[in-house]
Amino acid sequence: MTGLRQLFSKYTGALRSFKLIYMINNLFNQKKLQHNKALYKKYGIRKSIFGPIGSRDLKGKVQEQPWLDRPQGREALRAHPYFATLEEELQQQLLQFTDQGYMILRGFYSEEEVEQLNGTVDQLLEAQKANYNYTGRKIMDAFRASPLVDQQFFRNPRLLELLEFTMGRKIVPFQTINFTQGSEQRAHSDSIHMTTEPEGYLIASWTALEDIDENSGPLFYYPGSHQMPYVTCQDYQSGNTQWTIGDESYKRYEDKIEAILAEKTFEKQYFLAKKGDVLIWHANLLHGGSPIKDERTTRKSMVAHYFCEGVICYHEISQRPALLELE
Repeated sequence: MTGLRQLFSKYTGALRSFKLIYMINNLFNQKKLQHNKALYKKYGIRKSIFGPIGSRDLKGKVQEQPWLDRPQGREALRAHPYFATLEEELQQQLLQFTDQGYMILRGFYSEEEVEQLNGTVDQLLEAQKANYNYTGRKIMDAFRASPLVDQQFFRNPRLLELLEFTMGRKIVPFQTINFTQGSEQRAHSDSIHMTTEPEGYLIASWTALEDIDENSGPLFYYPGSHQMPYVTCQDYQSGNTQWTIGDESYKRYEDKIEAILAEKTFEKQYFLAKKGDVLIWHANLLHGGSPIKDERTTRKSMVAHYFCEGVICYHEISQRPALLELE
């Protein structure tokens, strides 16, 4: 890790709220932001590619949706020639993705592959080539320190092919997060953290690295919630100013989501996965981590997030442009 990635890995102080700090880091990562010059011009964004950016600058600039989010997305999926080549189970999961915002790939990875990954993560931690970040629960971007994590899981060819078909665009692998225990994170949409304009051009995968039960804080999600309007910092009292990020911005966001769910009738579901199962979810699907009932249990898993090419990618909660490594 370099720059702010390394500085903020464990740092929890006030500097995290100053946008100027991120701007300085952006200057040291110019190559990862140059693609935004053409995109800002295309979408009429009159801002520096190094400065803060958020939904206030972008909302409504582009009226476009990923192909499966469009009114006739389900019909377009059925009519696609590639769809006809897939096994029936995968066809049903893709159709479910359009309606419910997620799909499940049972046994996508073998037990041997999963054990190789678990052993590799343990070795990275022991050698201090990877560490838990300031949350004490997340091991960020282990793929940077391990070809196995990178090529066999993060950039798994079968997975990327499916994701690119699902999104209708070339995929940009962005980050991995490994967990030893459950996150216990309140309901949220990934789009508040990893945001795109046009909306919806992010997708995530969650891989079970052991069997998960109700005691270990399983992941939960709300099928169909991806069809709700995206919630941004403009939809609640974030406390953001021109130069700072609100101290309780994310907590207030979670409170907003909780209030929305209290008014809806979405059925909360739990992913009691088997080792090697993969859950893929839509950018706007509400999900989180259940409370851990037995502190002796683990919930080994790996999350991977993927942006799409040709869209503006940023972080709504922190008002930063995303640093992308384009091939």
